[in-house]
Amino acid sequence: MKEEKQKFALWIRCSILDTVDRLYKYDNCRSKSEYIEKAIEFYSGYLTTRGSNDYLPKVLLSTLRGTLDLHEDRMASLLFKLAVEISMMLHVTAATNEIDEDTLSRLRGRCVQEVKTLHGKISFDKAVHFQKSE
Repeated sequence: MKEEKQKFALWIRCSILDTVDRLYKYDNCRSKSEYIEKAIEFYSGYLTTRGSNDYLPKVLLSTLRGTLDLHEDRMASLLFKLAVEISMMLHVTAATNEIDEDTLSRLRGRCVQEVKTLHGKISFDKAVHFQKSE
């Protein structure tokens, strides 16, 4: 349900209006009125909750969500690139080595156990040491 809006005269300093002109699109507002309305809601929330912990956490939560969304997108992109590189490495390794199904199955089981035991902190040095010790 949309709340009814009312038009009224507003006296505002030119410097503040210049700020509104510069920033309303940056905040994804469709109009200057929407930007001013959001600013009033924000400041009203701040004033009515001074001393209360309800308002600030909402602001922080919103800010953190935006920041985490950016990091999530970046991590997804990096993981995709890493997966492509690993896929290429696996294909090159498979093309240059003759590994039978039984050895591959045992290796997979060993690697799963190793990753679980080490909580994902595997190293090339340890793999080389293991391969040379067999």
